[in-house]
Amino acid sequence: MLESIEMRKAYGDTMIELAAKNPKIVSLQADLTGANGMKEFHAKYPDRSFNVGIAEANMVGVAAGMAACGMLPFVHSFGTFSTRRCYDQITISVCYAGLNVKIIGSDPGVGAELNGGTHMALEDAGIMRNLPGMVIFEPVDSTQLKSALPQIVDHPGPVYIRLFRKNAEKIFGDGYVFHWGKADLLHEGSDVAILASGVCVKEALDAADLLKSEGISARVLNVSMMKPIDKEAVISAAKECGALVTAENHSIINGLGSAVAEVLAENAPAPLERVGVRDHFGQVGRARDLMETFGIVAKDIAAAARKAVARKA
Repeated sequence: MLESIEMRKAYGDTMIELAAKNPKIVSLQADLTGANGMKEFHAKYPDRSFNVGIAEANMVGVAAGMAACGMLPFVHSFGTFSTRRCYDQITISVCYAGLNVKIIGSDPGVGAELNGGTHMALEDAGIMRNLPGMVIFEPVDSTQLKSALPQIVDHPGPVYIRLFRKNAEKIFGDGYVFHWGKADLLHEGSDVAILASGVCVKEALDAADLLKSEGISARVLNVSMMKPIDKEAVISAAKECGALVTAENHSIINGLGSAVAEVLAENAPAPLERVGVRDHFGQVGRARDLMETFGIVAKDIAAAARKAVARKA
């Protein structure tokens, strides 16, 4: 079931609440204030809101300067532009300098829809994962986002948020509490573990239902933090289920699948099948059609799970 509130609305409202408690929070935009759900924030805090225009690299440089002066800047753009376009500035001015800047990349992967391949961030988390000290967070719904944002504000270092802008599938209830760096167990299972992120989490749950009808018990985990990855959850899944599948709205190269593979190789080798975009640029289309095209829906995840289980022998 889709949530009644858009993710960007939940984000903007929560940021207004957090800014009321923390006067150091400032917002920087690259001419996408409305698109990122921050119009109300900018109206309420005009002295703490800055639109630098379509100049993302400069925006990160400005944010780094603000952070060096004790402010807490949140910079916003589409995922392609808040990462790839200003990667050197993030690397040197933020991470190398050890500054506390939060980076929001909206419309990850198929979320870009009709904006097409030029705006489709399928490698954003991967390149950010290379940076020392960078945290990568992808909320699955607005409930998780609202629970995580106060902890992101309190974290004393750079964070990259892959923010789906529109209505997400509702995964968590109102009593949910976000635990930093921990995966969320959504469905118990013993034959195979499916570790999913973002829009692929609902697909993973649907895949578990498909597999159940075939007598395959699938554990489903929501991995909202690719970095730091929940090593304990990955190792437990390997030892207790014996086979794993990852599912992500991202390239399988240096994404969630790669992060899980690294943990397995170093700690608990087990069969792993990765579901994600396979070395391909994005393209124009509706999100659901693109997910079908890229092979990241429930039937694809279920097929990968069958293959992983068969490899256990």
